[in-house]
Amino acid sequence: MMNFEAALQKKIDLINGGLDDYLPMVYPEIINEAARYSIFPGGKRLRPVILLATCKMLGGKTANALPFACALEMIHTYSLIHDDLPAMDNDDLRRGHPTNHMVFGEAMAILAGDALLNRAYEVMAQHCVANPNIHFLKAMSKIADYAGIKGMIGGQVMDIRMENAAATAQELEYIYTNKTSGLLMAAFGGGALAAFADDDTVSTMEDIGKTLGMAFQIKDDLLDISGGETLGKPIGSDQKNQKSTYISLYGVEKAEEMYHQLSASVIESLRRLENSAFLVALAENLIDRTR
Repeated sequence: MMNFEAALQKKIDLINGGLDDYLPMVYPEIINEAARYSIFPGGKRLRPVILLATCKMLGGKTANALPFACALEMIHTYSLIHDDLPAMDNDDLRRGHPTNHMVFGEAMAILAGDALLNRAYEVMAQHCVANPNIHFLKAMSKIADYAGIKGMIGGQVMDIRMENAAATAQELEYIYTNKTSGLLMAAFGGGALAAFADDDTVSTMEDIGKTLGMAFQIKDDLLDISGGETLGKPIGSDQKNQKSTYISLYGVEKAEEMYHQLSASVIESLRRLENSAFLVALAENLIDRTR
């Protein structure tokens, strides 16, 4: 029987080791210090863990997936640094610690985010050059798409535009699908491509990522009104920034119902796949998360 916690920690340790290697302390040290401040200690490492686990589930090699996993975590972390800035969400707490701009100042925080984003593409490009393969190029392209205007950034743009405005159900679904689901779709799809999966399998995994992202964001909405110290960031941030959420649109009870339906759909889809025990356990673990 699989020991989920041990398997999860093994993947996290592997990712942390890769990130440490990819982010050495070189001149000028301050930018590396700022970037590493937000990378370490990390959060749940959800996206890179999913990428590694998807690759392994589909029979791929971890060594082929690790550069993409680490790059995805750099992209995710850069987005958090920028999200926390005064011009964006104006938060002073992230993962239980002062946000990057609170420690290093706004200018250095912006540059730290830029550095992580650029380093992510350096890592993926170097892997593709060293290991020429169309699947690796597709994985890099897919991560780029889901992190860009057609994905996360597009969702963030609409999230900002909807501040102080009541978003429709369609607009909110667009925001959640792109801002949150985007990088999770990249994780599932990138992991499948690192395992040399065919297009149908990649599409199936991306669909699972989309559903999980919707569930994950609704859970964040719920935690924003009840998470307290366990959330690792200020409670009531969405309300402070007057953002539309599934709570404001549907109410707590309906949002809870939608969250559980989406989570159950993810677990059911994963259980249909072979060798999916770890990803099933991960999805089940996320259902009851408190931060």
